[in-house]
Parts: sequence; structure tokens; C-alpha cells
Amino acid sequence: MKYFPIFLDAKDINAMIIGGGEVAARKIELLLKSTTQISIMAASLNPSVERLVRSHQLTWLSHNYQAGHLGDCNLVIAATDSREVNSAIAAESNQLKLLTNVVDQPELCNYITPAIIDRNPMIIAMSSSGSAPILLRMLREQIEKTLPYGYGKLADFSFKFREHVKARIKSMRERRTFWERTLRGPIGQAILAGERTAAEQELIASLQTQTPSARGEIVFIHTGNGNPDHLTLNAHREMQFADAVFYDQAVNQDIIEYIRRDASKFPQQVASEVLINVQHALELAEQGDKVIYLLHGELNLPENKALAASSIVIKHLYSGR
Repeated sequence: MKYFPIFLDAKDINAMIIGGGEVAARKIELLLKSTTQISIMAASLNPSVERLVRSHQLTWLSHNYQAGHLGDCNLVIAATDSREVNSAIAAESNQLKLLTNVVDQPELCNYITPAIIDRNPMIIAMSSSGSAPILLRMLREQIEKTLPYGYGKLADFSFKFREHVKARIKSMRERRTFWERTLRGPIGQAILAGERTAAEQELIASLQTQTPSARGEIVFIHTGNGNPDHLTLNAHREMQFADAVFYDQAVNQDIIEYIRRDASKFPQQVASEVLINVQHALELAEQGDKVIYLLHGELNLPENKALAASSIVIKHLYSGR
């Protein structure tokens, strides 16, 4: 990745915008979603910026860029119409090791602002690393259409009951299953429909019901030619709920990126065509883990007595099927 994705805590942002035109206005409007710790340095302001300064009581330094005013800020946006001035701003800002963004001059930036889909408190940020802005806009439009406007309500609801659920359901895997069932089912639909009280009552009732212990399982995913686009929806879902994953060097490493981030990873030095590490996978599954075993191609597994004798659920999923 050319850029490392990261979210900044808004309470620590102290921003300086240099410029008073429409570009500066757009940058200020975006920052105002998170903070009012914003200063603007410009000899004059257009009506949009002037309105934002007045309505949010922002600090205005009523002169064009002058060196020596960046010491108290930690984020700088150069939005003037002069490339020379913007270059000078970037030089000072980078020397002070500040977060620096220069409009339309990516070579002077040490960060870029992603495309954003705001479902507060949920935020989806996307970037093409500056290589394909039209493609990025198309992707954003697709996601906007499929993501309900009220999706943030689900996040607020989950946060409110997170500790209650954690106290009632001890296993992390069981909690993941509980929340998926809750948010996908009638409770989630009630929240999106604005029926919050009914949703809360139903969730409390569901917590009072005895929750069965998670059963371990092993899911063999045959990845075919290794193209991640050929993975089935079922395969994606299983991988997102994995507790552990096994794979050898023949498996396309790009597929590993689809595994849940905090799943334990067990790369195998011996090719799966030679040896399947069934014993280790069974031990984890018997502890209640969901184990994903990635296999290149459509390998036919040899009969295994330990696997056949075990009561662990075994699944096989094939790419493209």
C-alpha cells in the first residue's frame, strides 16, 4: 500500500487552512464534521468561508501566508491558488513534521483525504491512492446505494449493549454469532425502522435465553486458480468469522487478506498435496474454534482416520461454485 489508512482522534486536531476560496471552504466543511479547532490564514475570504468562520467562531488570520504561524497546529492544508506559495507552506509544514496536505499537488502531501461515506458513528473511507478518482467515485456511488442511511443507528445500538452482551456471552466467537444474528434479523430491522424501544426489549429478552456453547468446525476452502474474485459468498462469510487459518505457499496470499484480521494464522511449510495438518486443526476445532483450511486448486483430501472419527463438523467450499 502506498498510503497507510488511519483515523485521527478529532479532539486532538488543531488545523490550519491557508487560503480563503471555494477549495478552502470544502476543506473547512469536512473538518467541521469532527472539530472546530480550525484557523484560516488568508487576506480575504469568499462568502462561503466567511460564513463558516462566523457561524462556528473559527480563528481568522487576516493576511496571506507568512512563515512562523504553524507551530501551534498539527494539521496543515494549503489551499491557495499559487503553486509557489503552496510549495513554501509544504516546506515549512514538513520541516515541523506536521500532517500536510497540498491541494492538487500530491507530491507535496504526506497524507491525502479519502473519499468518505458518513453513517455516523460509522465511517467508510476509500482511496485509489490518487490513481483513479473516477473509479473511486463509481465505487463510492455503489456503496452509498447499498448502505441504508440509518446504518449508524445499528452502531449506536451495538455500543449501548456491548458490555451487557460481553457479560452474558463469554466466548468471542459466540458474541460474533450473536451480534450477526441480532443485526441481520428482526432486531436490526426494528432499529432501522426507528422502533428502538421494541428492539431493546427484544435484545434483552434474547440475552435471557440460554446461549449454547460454540461448536468448533473445520472449513476446507478450495481456492481454485487463486483468484479472490472467484470466492463464493459462503466462503467470504466463513473467512470473516474464522478463529484460525491454515494455508501453504501455493495459496494466493491475496486471499489471506479476506480472513478476519485477528484470526490466528498457521502457514504450513509442507505443501498440502503432501500433508494436511489435520491434527492441529482438530485440536483447535475441539476447543470451539472455527478453523479455515485454505487449499490451492481443488485438491481431493486423502482419507484421514482422525478426521473421520471426530464429531467436529467438516465443510468443503469450492471457488466458483
